[in-house]
Amino acid sequence: MPSDPARRPVDRRRPGAGLSAVLALLLATGWAANHFAALLPVLRTSQNLSAALVAGLYGLYAVGLLPGLLLGGSASDRFGRRAVAVPGALLAAIGTLILLFWHDPTGLVVGRLVVGAGAGATFSAGTAWAADLGGAAGVTRAGVFLTLGFATGPVVSGVLAEFAPAPLVVPFVLSAVLSVAAVAAAALVPGRPPHPPPHAVSTAGRTPWVPDRRRSAGTALAWALPVAPWVFAGATVGVVTLPSRLPAGSGGPLLAGIAAGVVLGTGVVVQTIARRRNVGPGAGVLGAVAAAAGLVLAAIGGAQPGLVLVAVAFLLLGTGYGLCLRAGLLDLERWAPPAARGSLTGVFYLATYSGFAVPVVLAALDPVAGPTVPLLVLGALAALVAVLRWLRIVGERA
Repeated sequence: MPSDPARRPVDRRRPGAGLSAVLALLLATGWAANHFAALLPVLRTSQNLSAALVAGLYGLYAVGLLPGLLLGGSASDRFGRRAVAVPGALLAAIGTLILLFWHDPTGLVVGRLVVGAGAGATFSAGTAWAADLGGAAGVTRAGVFLTLGFATGPVVSGVLAEFAPAPLVVPFVLSAVLSVAAVAAAALVPGRPPHPPPHAVSTAGRTPWVPDRRRSAGTALAWALPVAPWVFAGATVGVVTLPSRLPAGSGGPLLAGIAAGVVLGTGVVVQTIARRRNVGPGAGVLGAVAAAAGLVLAAIGGAQPGLVLVAVAFLLLGTGYGLCLRAGLLDLERWAPPAARGSLTGVFYLATYSGFAVPVVLAALDPVAGPTVPLLVLGALAALVAVLRWLRIVGERA
């Protein structure tokens, strides 16, 4: 196979109706996973939940993601993407219905775990499915549409929870309907082999093409995993931690929805810009720098940050989210053996969801370390990741 980038094979896959259905499935499942953030203030008031339980419920579905991401990704490598992604999305819809009808702490825990298990299978298998159908363009669009679901779900559910007559009914019903519709569309997509044909290799942006003989699971994960935690570590600080530090009068489901919409919406925008400008491995450097800056700014805000500071932190943390997600997915597209793409995507997503533990850890450390020091430590770690990735990119080009 040719090693000269100028002579590398061209990815001839073009997005079509099949890819659109897969992207819709990712959007609906991302919506089901994250719209819950806007409903936490309503649930806290109506069910008299503690602040610790509320923070835990938001990230609890990450526990359910564990089997979904790991088993779903590897199962899709063996049995095909549709056989895993579609049932996973349906399971997430079932979890949404559990949350609709069962509002005590036990029901909320069960519902979030079920949503997580289904979402994990769909995220890993669905992203790999998008790569099979659309190559590197499919991978980057999968990240955009998944983020779009993460962002729009809380905004819409926040508006409905604030103004709809049944704030704990309408948002869950809407999410379930979207999931079922997306499942119906994706189920009609013809089955595809678990890996692409030999001529369909990545040519995304400035990411150098890698011959199959150089691809390995170890190399793919060595590139992708360092940026993975910063996908959600910063995002959850923006969506959960910072809103909880604002004055009590500014809270409510609408604020929670706006926070998620701004942070994750920024992620959508920067991913779209990065795709159009063909930003390659350097996206991970920029993303880690943005995450570090947002975390340091959040630390400066302390226990009572101002609205302007919070707004700027939202933008920085959202930028870090979007660019780190893009970088990790492109690392996998570049380095992962096609036959292992699903399982490696699951491992990457699993590492990203480690960031969901950050708000809980910050809340636990607050009485001991205060609101500032833990965020400064996180910011320093993100900056270190940026430096190490930049050095690796420079070394590869030398």
